[in-house]
Amino acid sequence: MENLDVNGQAIAIDNEGYLRNLEDWSKEAAMQLAQQEGIELTDAHWEILHLLREFYQTYEMSPAMRPLIKAVAAQLGSDKGKSIYLMSLFPGSPAKLASKIAGLPKPTNCL
Repeated sequence: MENLDVNGQAIAIDNEGYLRNLEDWSKEAAMQLAQQEGIELTDAHWEILHLLREFYQTYEMSPAMRPLIKAVAAQLGSDKGKSIYLMSLFPGSPAKLASKIAGLPKPTNCL
């Protein structure tokens, strides 16, 4: 089992870097996970991360790309509810990467 070191505390992660326990998530853990992915978190990133955590609390699942885009558009407006915007913040697979940094499980239909 791998660990993420956050302020001297070992937090369990799986072999893909997702937190094993949702309760272990913190702002510091998110910054550490983002750093491992080469991302420096800005206010725009935090906006999406908080939205994702609210989505998870409501639906008990991490959204795949289409539901993520819909949720972002509904809460933050159509300018931000576009895949190109999310890709600029979370390159590659935004739903997968943002869920990881938000301390959530990998979306079920993401490879």
